[in-house]
Amino acid sequence: MIAEVTDWRGKTLATVRKTILAADREIVEEWKWMGPPVWSRDGIIALANPHKGKVKVTFDHGARLPDPDKLFNAGLEGNQRRAIDLFEGDKANERALKALVRAAIAFNQNKAKKKAPKAEKK
Repeated sequence: MIAEVTDWRGKTLATVRKTILAADREIVEEWKWMGPPVWSRDGIIALANPHKGKVKVTFDHGARLPDPDKLFNAGLEGNQRRAIDLFEGDKANERALKALVRAAIAFNQNKAKKKAPKAEKK
């Protein structure tokens, strides 16, 4: 899909993809829902889509993640997802994006621990 987007959005998607995958070796990348890349580890982390005039990177539990670098600039009114809209000329803050991905992984892992059945005491 990224190779088919031949303008600046393809380059931006490639940078986002590389940055997300570099954040953690155990991230799984899948291509779902008719094409967008979806990254997960212990649950969905984020997905990315090229739109007319922007690239949107949506974090599944973004509303619950710390964002000290203020990357989230879209979907701020929702109570679950948050997104980063990148426009032509924007440069992805790779350091901050990696930190956000790692925070999403930690969130997913903590959520999974809470759901795990507790061992019986004898």
